[in-house]
Amino acid sequence: MNMRGKPIKMLILVFAVCLVSFVMTWSLRMDRRASPEQLSERINNELAFSKYTPPVEMSFVKEFSEDDDLLDHLPGETLEDNRWTRLYEQELGIKITYEWIADGEVYFKKFGMALASGRIPDVVKVNAQQLRQLSNAGLIQDLSAVYEKNASSFTRETLGEEGSGPFEAATIDGKLMGIPQTASSIEAAQYLWIRTDWLERLGLEPPKTMEELLQLSKAFTEKDPDGNGVDDTFGLAATNYLWDPVAGLADFMAGYGAYPNLWLKDPDGRLVYGGIQPQVKAALAALQKLYASGQMDPEFSLKDGSKVKKMVGAGKIGIVYGEQWASFWLQLSREQNPEAEWRAYPIVSATGSKPKVPLPFATNQFFAVKKEYEYPEALIKMFNLYLKTNWGKTADYKTYYSNPYPVWGLSPVTPAPGRKNLNAYYQLEHGRRTGDFSVLSDEAASIKQMIDIYQRGGEDKESGWGWERIYGPEGVFSVLDQYIRSDQLLYESFVGSPTETMLEKNSLLINMQLDTYMDIILGSPLDEFERFTEEWGRLGGNALTEEVNRWYEGQSSKSE
Repeated sequence: MNMRGKPIKMLILVFAVCLVSFVMTWSLRMDRRASPEQLSERINNELAFSKYTPPVEMSFVKEFSEDDDLLDHLPGETLEDNRWTRLYEQELGIKITYEWIADGEVYFKKFGMALASGRIPDVVKVNAQQLRQLSNAGLIQDLSAVYEKNASSFTRETLGEEGSGPFEAATIDGKLMGIPQTASSIEAAQYLWIRTDWLERLGLEPPKTMEELLQLSKAFTEKDPDGNGVDDTFGLAATNYLWDPVAGLADFMAGYGAYPNLWLKDPDGRLVYGGIQPQVKAALAALQKLYASGQMDPEFSLKDGSKVKKMVGAGKIGIVYGEQWASFWLQLSREQNPEAEWRAYPIVSATGSKPKVPLPFATNQFFAVKKEYEYPEALIKMFNLYLKTNWGKTADYKTYYSNPYPVWGLSPVTPAPGRKNLNAYYQLEHGRRTGDFSVLSDEAASIKQMIDIYQRGGEDKESGWGWERIYGPEGVFSVLDQYIRSDQLLYESFVGSPTETMLEKNSLLINMQLDTYMDIILGSPLDEFERFTEEWGRLGGNALTEEVNRWYEGQSSKSE
């Protein structure tokens, strides 16, 4: 036996033990220096991305349009096996499966049947009303402790950008029954999109008041703004759904101080429904006059957004209220007339003062976990990884979000920072002011590439036009910045989960409201509005108001 190696081996062993002891002692000292909050966050973030070994399965259902050509651009990927499903399995040990995938109406029919029968997948994406129904039926589990224990600090920060509202909406009887896929309320801000080439042809200026807007609508209708010598244009666009995000009329009504689809705080500190307030009548009277004078398409009440879009594309309409993405909707007009130009302006008011811009509560999608599912925390881990991968410090945006195809949609969960688009604009503005674009995030850099394509003026410039109209120096977000600086944003005051009366009566009340408004615009007596408000209260609105105020009083007591 060779005895010479024993002392060396003993020395190595002693050294290794000392080294381990030193590292453990150093780690303990470092932990002692850390605050309790830092230690808690460190432990929390370790749990947030811990991997299941062996992997666990998690089932969903999915809506996917047969007309969607995304997968045509992604060879080797399918809905069931793609970069996101692989990432979740590789990083978290979560194997995604789909019980079924369907398109459009088929999806909603199957989904309705699944909810009614209680045969739901492990995780299900629902709206606020469906969340309440599943909770009442005892089919889903409380996620309060699961979220607290497993949500990463970045996930908490991101989902908290909308304030407490999304979590209030997901909380039923004091329990968090779903994880909100928060939507950005400021993205619902609307703007006044105007054909600026028509303005120039008629020698007119952008409107700053409602009176000027009405005059502009009249000019666009009567003064042949397209110069074709034919009486074939209208001023204001509208669809058969009055609250459409593009070509709807909610923000026209805001110009009269009317907010017909918001719950508002009245001077006495109670919540009231905007749809029955007297300011609505003045707005309806103005719309009725526009319609009667031929400034709106006489058949708008029969046309959905796609049909109105075709009219705009054909160069028949010059004024559209719409959200930031309306530039892509309006771009059809440039396909038929490359000289067509649109620009977004601030909405206007009848008083001449800066109007409040209504922001309905935007979050209406929640992920609920089936009562029997053994790994509810897996859902939170997916949120953590999705946000980290796209917007974290080590984000791989071009692989997992836009390559440039919208590959983000391959993930079954798609949370996003609420102000990411506005922040991208601010980054671009900083670059335009300083000439330094080196610090752009991946998202802002991708947007700049599209704007550059448009500004270079090549054959493919039109692919960048819509982006420039949103993120350019005079784009939509420059107007949103004005809204913010002028304190014009009006947020929804009721953000709780649906009340019992909402579950039973809301569809009836909303349909009655929309039918009455449409009838008045088309020529019914204005006094129909008073009849509607009385009926609204009698058929459930009064009870609804009491329930909403009980929730509001409860929120007020929490903050005291």
